[in-house]
Amino acid sequence: MTNDSLPQKKGRPTPKRRDVESARKTFALAPAHSKEEKARQKAAARAARVAQRAAYLRGDENALPLRDRGPVKRFVRNYVDSRRSIGEFFLPIIGVVLIISLFPYALSAVIGVVLMYTVLFASIVDGILLSRKIKREVTTRFPSESLKGIGMYGWLRSTQMRRMRAPKPGVSAGDKV
Repeated sequence: MTNDSLPQKKGRPTPKRRDVESARKTFALAPAHSKEEKARQKAAARAARVAQRAAYLRGDENALPLRDRGPVKRFVRNYVDSRRSIGEFFLPIIGVVLIISLFPYALSAVIGVVLMYTVLFASIVDGILLSRKIKREVTTRFPSESLKGIGMYGWLRSTQMRRMRAPKPGVSAGDKV
């Protein structure tokens, strides 16, 4: 055989296993070693979370989760926020029913239960009608978009108290959408 057919040597000795493993272990996933570095990282992470939450609440499209993104979902949010619904008052009414139930009279208990179920039934009927209106509006305004889950998305938003909605309402109640 000639020297041309032999493989070329790498020109350095093979490193010891302990040296390679120790070099690999010195690489840390979290580079913070001192308390000050950890505190800075924690503060930066907190500031990033606060900024992300603020962007989400104001409805910034990039900060929204996938379920809330897109022009159709924005339209549904605005459509729901532009009207009042009985569903957004359900939780405060349940609080009133709870207070009524504390009175030791049978009539007050019956009034409380009737009020609670009446509001629940009205909320369900309102949600079904709202869902149908939303689907009809989305079909006319966005003909190529899928209607999957749109009605339920609007209905669930309508059952949340207005100031607890996230992202925050972009229109006032009574505005035209």
